[in-house]
Amino acid sequence: MRLLFIHAHPVPESFNTALYKAAVQSAQESGHEVRLIDLNAEGFNPVMTADERRGYTEDVPIPAELQPHIEALQWAEGLILVYPTWWYSQPAILKGWMDRVWRPGIAFTLHEEGQRLRPALANIRLIGVVTTFGSPWWFWTFLIGAPGRKIILRGLRFCTNKRTQTFWLGLHAIDDQTETSRKSYIDRVRARIARIPL
Repeated sequence: MRLLFIHAHPVPESFNTALYKAAVQSAQESGHEVRLIDLNAEGFNPVMTADERRGYTEDVPIPAELQPHIEALQWAEGLILVYPTWWYSQPAILKGWMDRVWRPGIAFTLHEEGQRLRPALANIRLIGVVTTFGSPWWFWTFLIGAPGRKIILRGLRFCTNKRTQTFWLGLHAIDDQTETSRKSYIDRVRARIARIPL
């Protein structure tokens, strides 16, 4: 499968970066074709400008810096997002990537009657998330309502193939985890990526 990995963490020596590297390595060892986008490392600008927003639904040229991201998204059969959950959702750089790259004409089209959304990324048939949390699972799930999960597995998934499969891996209460539990999570991530069918 053609897998596009999106990584969003500013610290290269972070545990999240170790998760990203382990996931990519597992995919490569399993024989998948892989493309990588490390948003922080490339200095991706998550901020949509006024002019960009004005032309968002119009047939105007897309900013040049977005073209490689759009091409990778249209190339992919599987999308794997690796990021920390901050304030119950995605980091700003990843949310900005969604805002700017998952745009009309690329991720969805607008039906003229009522401006209803129609999916445009039928090439994507797998979405996976590898993330970490500061909060315990019950707090994020029951008290807050898992907003970050809904954004990806409901919102982004809607723009993809109607048969898109998903997976979600999360390690909660990250600050309380031992070295053993962190290693166990990395092993779990490796194993899940290895199970993705070619």
